[in-house]
Amino acid sequence: MSPNDRSGSGTIVAPEASTDPLPWHAQPPDQALAALDSPDDGLTPDEAAERRRRYGPNRLTPPPRRSALMRFLAQFDNLLIYVLIGAGLVTVMLGEFVDAAVIAGVVLINAAIGYVQEGKAEQALDAIRNMLSPQAVVLRGGHQVTVPAEDLVPGDRVLLASGDKVPADLRLVRVKGLRVQEAALTGESVPVAKSADAVAADAPLAERGGMAYSGTLVAQGQATGVVVATGDKTELGRIGTLLAGVEELTTPLLAQMAVFGRWLTIGILALTALTFLYGSLVRGEHWADMVMAAVGLAVAAIPEGLPAVMTITLAIGVTRMARRNAIIRRLPAVETLGSVGIICSDKTGTLTRNELVVQTVVTVAGECAVTGTGYRPEGEFRRDGKALDPGADPVLTELARAALLCNDAELQRGEDGGDGKGDGSGGWTVAGDPTDGALLALGVKAGLDVREEAARCPRTDVIPFESEHKYMATLHHDHEGHGVLYVKGAPERVLSMCAHVRAVDGGSAPLDAGRWLARVEDLAARGQRVLALAARPARTGQTVLDMEDVREGLTLLGLCGFIDPAREEAVAAVAQCQAAGIRVKMITGDHAGTAQAIGRQFNLSGDAVSGSELDRLDDAALVAVARDADVFARTTPEHKLRLVRALQTAGHTVAMTGDGVNDAPALKRADVGVAMGCKGTEAAKEAASMVLADDNFASIAHAVEEGRTVYDNLRKTILFMLPTNGAQALVILVAVLAGYTLPITPVQILWVNMVTAVTLGLALAFEPPEAAVMKRPPRPQDEPILPGFLIGRMVLAMALLVATSFGFFLLHEGHGDPTPVARTMAVNALVMGEIFFLLNARAVTASVLNRQGLFGSRPVWISIGLMLVFQLAFTYAPPLQSLFGTAAVDWTQWVAITAAGLAIFLAVEAEKAVTRRVMGRRG
Repeated sequence: MSPNDRSGSGTIVAPEASTDPLPWHAQPPDQALAALDSPDDGLTPDEAAERRRRYGPNRLTPPPRRSALMRFLAQFDNLLIYVLIGAGLVTVMLGEFVDAAVIAGVVLINAAIGYVQEGKAEQALDAIRNMLSPQAVVLRGGHQVTVPAEDLVPGDRVLLASGDKVPADLRLVRVKGLRVQEAALTGESVPVAKSADAVAADAPLAERGGMAYSGTLVAQGQATGVVVATGDKTELGRIGTLLAGVEELTTPLLAQMAVFGRWLTIGILALTALTFLYGSLVRGEHWADMVMAAVGLAVAAIPEGLPAVMTITLAIGVTRMARRNAIIRRLPAVETLGSVGIICSDKTGTLTRNELVVQTVVTVAGECAVTGTGYRPEGEFRRDGKALDPGADPVLTELARAALLCNDAELQRGEDGGDGKGDGSGGWTVAGDPTDGALLALGVKAGLDVREEAARCPRTDVIPFESEHKYMATLHHDHEGHGVLYVKGAPERVLSMCAHVRAVDGGSAPLDAGRWLARVEDLAARGQRVLALAARPARTGQTVLDMEDVREGLTLLGLCGFIDPAREEAVAAVAQCQAAGIRVKMITGDHAGTAQAIGRQFNLSGDAVSGSELDRLDDAALVAVARDADVFARTTPEHKLRLVRALQTAGHTVAMTGDGVNDAPALKRADVGVAMGCKGTEAAKEAASMVLADDNFASIAHAVEEGRTVYDNLRKTILFMLPTNGAQALVILVAVLAGYTLPITPVQILWVNMVTAVTLGLALAFEPPEAAVMKRPPRPQDEPILPGFLIGRMVLAMALLVATSFGFFLLHEGHGDPTPVARTMAVNALVMGEIFFLLNARAVTASVLNRQGLFGSRPVWISIGLMLVFQLAFTYAPPLQSLFGTAAVDWTQWVAITAAGLAIFLAVEAEKAVTRRVMGRRG
């Protein structure tokens, strides 16, 4: 079995067929090198070429894609569209080419809108592929050579240095101070120290210290590693494969509309068949006339403008959300946001800032809280709730000086110096390790100047941080020859090197190690990462620093507690979501203690559940845990995906937020995937259906509000359009059953449908949010689009519209007016009734008999004005008279039509008043 044929967890089966395979991270370096047949001087060029032929290039395999033609043809895969196409074919066979052309235009416009919207829906895998390093330094035949990353093969020895992107999955064999930024893959907020040591076979991804994974970034140090997996077999490739296999769910509205469309189609076909059979067999009408009547009924009943109006309504929601920093990539996500009941959020960079800050300093004098935001070097020290002058505290000043000098990072500020991100950071970033950046900010907050301190006491020598000894040490001398050693590192390690602690008066006192370890544990319990700082005078004439110089006899200066702080605006946004009945769950790859501490700041209940605990749960037990727990730590991409699926199985509409590659599969599976726009990876953005331009969790709350408004407006649009289409169909059905001439022809019906859809139907998309929209609970997935009382209103409106239209047709026909005049009156009466019913539809249950209800929407009155202009042209313009078979009518007829429309308006308002009374009694 080849190295690249092993399981996604990196299980190795050596060429000599090991009977006890171990994951790569559990193999000692020598064993891994032997299994991969990797010689000390690297593979020869010939061997590398042979392995490349055997294993293929080091790139991710693209999935099969639908052609543009197939994507366009897929837009016609809809039952209602099939019925329309069938109706168009029938009209062609009967020679009614105008009707056929109008039907074809409606169908093609709807298909074009859907085709454009799908244009960029499948770019997630491309983004992941582009994360691979373009080049790599390898050892080939005893020489260091630079090769394209896709030429790497299992067994290659790769050399890593600071700033490199890891080109393949590597088993590290030699390490020198290596720290790797794995946040995009594991969610770890700080670079991870690496070593060549093997770890337990069941160690989670974030704790495999002997591995460097493809697509991660070397933050510090050097290393040599042997390639153990390339292309699709890497962890990055496994996520890509996982992403390709994730099924995107339909949205609640689309699912409801699909069911509605099926029933509507069945009803339309049944009515069409009934119309044809009754007219032909019972009434004895000519079959061709009955075919056209049946076609007219089908065209009338099908709300062919509804798909376009839905798309436009969603697009308006997209525009509104964009103004609030929520960029929608897939239109249906707008509506889905309105029904979200659970938001699964990544921690690092989403709920927190992904910027370390020193929050606590502990010296012999006690504990100090440090204020400030991100790497911005502004803030104050507070002890017992009172501001403290660090310059008056010699121990605090010395600790801050050690933090500045025992440091390899640099704070940088954007050229404009502004707060472009709007997050309070002031545009400050760190070049180097985030921990060092936080220490620099601490020193400046204490009143020290980085350049002045470095000039006053320049560095003479350094022991770089390495995971083997877990500390960094520097030697400094002032210009009078006095030297000092500063040490920072893991508290347990530094405390073991200390004999004294700096006293309040600047002297030294014996160290009580147990007491200080208890303080370390207290800070860790609060979710803080702890670093200890120590010092000692240099020997006279000392210019070189080695480990013996710091092994013992140091004086402890104090402890620093670091945290990736919660975004203040995110805390408020989570509280707003919780008030709206939305549960927020945090799913992170970080440590359980850190996750739980951050969770408490967001009022997330319960203990953190670790990824290893999730692994022991079957699917049924996972559903219960996913429902009850709010904080999940040390999770992998599979864990995130399982949690999202479990919550969906329990009937919840789930939004998932994230910014890393490891979030991409869950982002795609979620009902709404939300990626971070500033710090998010391209893979996360492409897998998501929404991107936050400001990386602000608060924008999600705004998006949910807009989503609920969009759903309300869609429901109002459906409530308006279905009765109007139904009335048109009923006019034809009643005419056939009664044996009358058709009051409205099929082509006239298409005219009304199209013109109404782009005027009256569109107006409701601009309706503002209803009162208390964010105080009601999320909409259940099984809630019907139209509850019973709205269906009753639709039946009432249809009956009134049919009576008005049919009544005017019979009235004029009875007076001996030509059929074109009678039909013109029937069409205009129907349109006027729709105009007044539009005003009714502005409020689902509330009365519109007030100034706001009647005149509070400019779009409504603009659409009414446009509709009247269209109808005047329909009635009086000779070309349209010829095309649609209409005739001119005098102004008195318009007065009568308006009065009839007003009667419909008042009747519906009376029904709403009765409905409010009944609903009030039911509570």
